[in-house]
Amino acid sequence: MRSSMIRTLCQLSLSIGLAIVSGVASAAEEPLDKNTVVLAGEDDWSPYSAAEKPGADPQTSPVGYSVDLVRAVFASQGIKVQLINVPFARCMQYAKTAQVAGCFNATITDDNRSDYIWHQPAMFEEELSIFGRADNTGVEMRLSDLRGKRVAYTNGYTYPSEFMHDSRIQKFAAVSDGALIRMLLNKRVDYILLNRTPGWMRIDATPEARGKVKRVGLVSMDGFWVAFSKQHPQGERLAMTFSQGLAQMRRDGSYQRLQDEFRRRVSYR
Repeated sequence: MRSSMIRTLCQLSLSIGLAIVSGVASAAEEPLDKNTVVLAGEDDWSPYSAAEKPGADPQTSPVGYSVDLVRAVFASQGIKVQLINVPFARCMQYAKTAQVAGCFNATITDDNRSDYIWHQPAMFEEELSIFGRADNTGVEMRLSDLRGKRVAYTNGYTYPSEFMHDSRIQKFAAVSDGALIRMLLNKRVDYILLNRTPGWMRIDATPEARGKVKRVGLVSMDGFWVAFSKQHPQGERLAMTFSQGLAQMRRDGSYQRLQDEFRRRVSYR
């Protein structure tokens, strides 16, 4: 009976997984207006890109500043955007295998530089911060200060190659930013890496973390891009179009207005 139930559950899980992939594939392959592009945005990185509701259907659009910016940039070039929301690692894989034309929000690293087509300039910059427990004392930390320490990061996210390839840092992967905070509070690690704004928002939304976690240093200030697919037939053209639209918005002031509105809604520390 138990083995039968396990087989049934495995078959169900496989069916659900295939249905999700099939749905994404059909979204990317179904006949669309020639001025419509299908992109994927990550589902768990508020306030930039996140599912509107936890567990939302992947075929629903994510929400956030990146979503608004991507739509605005393409709209400036007469292109509509169809978006799906998926976990970030899957988002990047979909772009790499041309199931979508591109994925955001990605940073460029030595490990992924040649895997995608990158527009210029970046959409925006965000600090990659070092967070520790509230009782942590000392001066502002840098990457080199993490050597010999236990440091956790979110699996599947794009981190600077200098961090990922430094064997002197004891690295521990977590399934999500929320899991990182729990690991820090439970003293399983000494420090965690979170982007500054999303990190503070998640800490503030976690009652047990308020007042117990603080920013203690800086790893890098990173740009974030749409990683356009090299395998997608329109990937290169779309990257060029996005570059043109982003440059146009910077010239005419609409980029600054969109960013200013975002800053008013999201406070910085």
